[in-house]
Amino acid sequence: MTTTHEFWLAGRRASGEAEFEVRHPHDDSLVAKVSVPTDAQVEEAVAAAAAAVPVFAATPAHQRAGALDHVAKRLAERTEEIARLITAENGKPIKWARGEVGRAVSVFRWAAEEARRTNGETLRLDTDPGGTGRYAIVRRFPRGAVLGIAPFNFPLNLVAHKVAPAIAVGAPIILKPAPATPLSALVLGEILAETDLPAGSWSVLPVENAEMPALVQDTRLPVISFTGSDRVGYQIMDSVPRKHVTLELGGNAAAVVLADWNSEADLDWAAGRIALFANYQGGQSCISVQRVIADASVYDRLVEKVVAKVGAQVTGDPYDEATDVGPLVDRKAAERVESWVEDAVAKGAKVLTGGSRDGAAYAPTVLAELPADAILATAEVFGPVLSLHRVEGTEEAFAAVNDSAFGLQAGVFTHDVQTAFRAHRELEVGGVIIGDAPSYRADQMPYGGVKDSGVGREGVRYAMDDFTFEKVLVLTGLDL
Repeated sequence: MTTTHEFWLAGRRASGEAEFEVRHPHDDSLVAKVSVPTDAQVEEAVAAAAAAVPVFAATPAHQRAGALDHVAKRLAERTEEIARLITAENGKPIKWARGEVGRAVSVFRWAAEEARRTNGETLRLDTDPGGTGRYAIVRRFPRGAVLGIAPFNFPLNLVAHKVAPAIAVGAPIILKPAPATPLSALVLGEILAETDLPAGSWSVLPVENAEMPALVQDTRLPVISFTGSDRVGYQIMDSVPRKHVTLELGGNAAAVVLADWNSEADLDWAAGRIALFANYQGGQSCISVQRVIADASVYDRLVEKVVAKVGAQVTGDPYDEATDVGPLVDRKAAERVESWVEDAVAKGAKVLTGGSRDGAAYAPTVLAELPADAILATAEVFGPVLSLHRVEGTEEAFAAVNDSAFGLQAGVFTHDVQTAFRAHRELEVGGVIIGDAPSYRADQMPYGGVKDSGVGREGVRYAMDDFTFEKVLVLTGLDL
């Protein structure tokens, strides 16, 4: 008999009156049942978070850092268990799931370090006569309780990117995991419950998406951190214009291969990285390679290598150690990808490899001659599909990258340091990766986009800034 997982209400276990099922994307088998909080329990969690705001903000740094250290340690100790749980609920290959746990360990470790060294700054004010004898201390304080809304594609690490910075600054957090993948977040709740964090400082509420607007509108949650689709993200922002909202949204990331990246070793590296990061996580990453923009002088050789390396990606059971590409999160997602590829082909695109669906799995796919009016040309596919584009020169390549409503990250394969700085200056994205695919992310670096890819930044210290505001203390009559 399948056990029903309880949720975490103000730091303690609780169960509601209803439940929903979590199913394994690979074979639709039942993984678990999850209890859903009632409206009264949601209200209790929010009230507890609001009440905890002054208490949590006043906790000493060592207490918050110690709790974060404990979480990092326990996640590391339970890596294999949690990785298998991620694979069960999300369908990502086990090797990628282990990597996700490792990244979450790093996020909590970074948050512990930042909690200890966040000291504010001091300012002399006697730089003008009116400031004689005055000195300022600037510190950051929590804006209030945080509503963290996490997606399904990284059910532990993107949860970590909301929970860890909130704890580091002493901001209570209500976490809403994705309904498809709540189990990793609930295990994180188990670990948080082992710490001495104040009551009400955190809750994990697996509410259905239909119940989310009530949480979004609640004035006791003045900060919202959302990761997900641009459509939902901007709906949230537009609905609460007076809240502090950070959005980490989608993209259609480009990998640019320029003329100077032209040796066989260069092209092998680029093709391998493109093939890997167009298909890792089943393509369900905001910075998966979706567009390959290659200079005409290297295009033909690169295409041959990309097609071969994409075709060599091993698909199948995500629990198999050899599997590179597992299923999408559900059959509906795979059917959508299938329909978008069919739309592209109907409009003139050519399938060089892949192009088939099996249940919730979609074969790693490469398209050429993608027409501008295809859905895949402008939207985020969020699946294992990439398109190849020939350009003449750097200017045309960079213009192609910028010809998008999105701007999350871009990868530029070049050896020229001047071109690297030009890319940094000209590309309309939140991050430029030189010599690699756009899919690289270090969890301590600022991560986020421009245009329809969102506002604000994740990356532990940068999220801590988003969750807090500066407050100045001016001392008067000092002999400086």
